[in-house]
Amino acid sequence: MIAWPWARQALLTLTVSLFALGAYAQAPAQQEFTPSVGQPGKDVVWVPSPQALVDKMLDMAKVTPNDYVMDLGSGDGRTVITAAKRGARALGIEYNPDMVALSRRNAAAAGVADKARFVQADIFKSDLSQATVITLFLLSDLNVKLRPTLLSLKPGTRIVSNTFKMGEWEPDETFALGCDTYCTAYFWIVPAKVEGKWKLAQGELTLKQEFQMVTGTLKNGNNTQPISGGRLRGDEIRFTAGGAEYRGRVLGKAIEGTVKTSAGAAAWSARR
Repeated sequence: MIAWPWARQALLTLTVSLFALGAYAQAPAQQEFTPSVGQPGKDVVWVPSPQALVDKMLDMAKVTPNDYVMDLGSGDGRTVITAAKRGARALGIEYNPDMVALSRRNAAAAGVADKARFVQADIFKSDLSQATVITLFLLSDLNVKLRPTLLSLKPGTRIVSNTFKMGEWEPDETFALGCDTYCTAYFWIVPAKVEGKWKLAQGELTLKQEFQMVTGTLKNGNNTQPISGGRLRGDEIRFTAGGAEYRGRVLGKAIEGTVKTSAGAAAWSARR
């Protein structure tokens, strides 16, 4: 019969298809990645930050919808997702691709996938210049390694670390949650660079800078006064000299502000 070879081929195709379908149905479903505390990473093992501390870290940085938050070593994404829930744009930089995929699923489940983004990358090779807030949970030696990059960011950039400091760069604020481990947040504001000589209408200001701490002298004619209480908070500077209290804003090669004396307040300015 002419139809027999065609029917035999159809039967063979149907048999193979049914066998393949059965094999597929019996194959175990691929399990989604689940992180475990202490799992090794590129530079550190993974330990999740307590959610209460994440909330406090973002409080200390005063995160708003105007911010762009970058979390370095973002793990399961909780810090990025929490920032996104506050309306901020947020980016997690994570070396483990499985954690990146997990973070994206978590962001989608939280309804913030439009604001919370995650990339698989090396934090030491990433561009951080657009961030207004940096969060991290790394070891102290890694923080110190990152420190030159962080200090080169725009003055006023806020940085918050879980548990680990930045070597000699002392934090501007510290908060302890009160639990047993990984419960302390340290906060810094990137200071403007002011070291050097500045010309004033009435003399010369010489500043020395160690991170946000400032020392130096104010010279007026033959009278030279040491400055005390010198400190930077981003681009804001304050110090006392000769009984007068100086406050100002650093604007590149200029400082503009007010000086308060017993006679009242007046404007002051300085130029490099």
